[in-house]
Amino acid sequence: MSRDPAPAMIPFEQLPYRPCVGVVLVNRDGLVFVGRRADSGNEPVDAGHAWQMPQGGIDEGESPEEAALRELYEETSVRSVEPLAVAPDWFAYDLPEPIARKAWKGRYRGQMQKWVALRFTGPDSEIDVLRPGGGKHKPEFAAWRWERLGNTPGLIIPFKRPVYERVAETFAPVVAPQAR
Repeated sequence: MSRDPAPAMIPFEQLPYRPCVGVVLVNRDGLVFVGRRADSGNEPVDAGHAWQMPQGGIDEGESPEEAALRELYEETSVRSVEPLAVAPDWFAYDLPEPIARKAWKGRYRGQMQKWVALRFTGPDSEIDVLRPGGGKHKPEFAAWRWERLGNTPGLIIPFKRPVYERVAETFAPVVAPQAR
């Protein structure tokens, strides 16, 4: 009986990407949610690049849109949203190899993400990153704020920056303040 080789035995370039979603949560003023990552110990995050938008894995049988709503709730407690747009393409990034060999048990080289834009329709008080998902999930963010979409590539860890540049370009037309 043959066994699958251990991920460490597979050349890095042959490892698959983890299927994930990213969420562009837009408020009424046309600003987007960014969270300052809690120290997870998995990625080399410095204070200047610790901000990102919600993201996470797509579960078996789940659509990207369903995963986006679930991940958003699990990371921010937000449920008050309306759909805006879904990126037509998947955006991928590679983790630095030493991190990839530790993260996700070394099974993936990075993430392949489908990005979803949602309009936040609730009050800011609905956002709770310290007790996300009604307190049922470990906090992924230590703080949050609203930010201009075009500023997000400069806030993200450098190896994810090309994805954030594509996200900013893709969603710029739908990130506009709402008339009051």
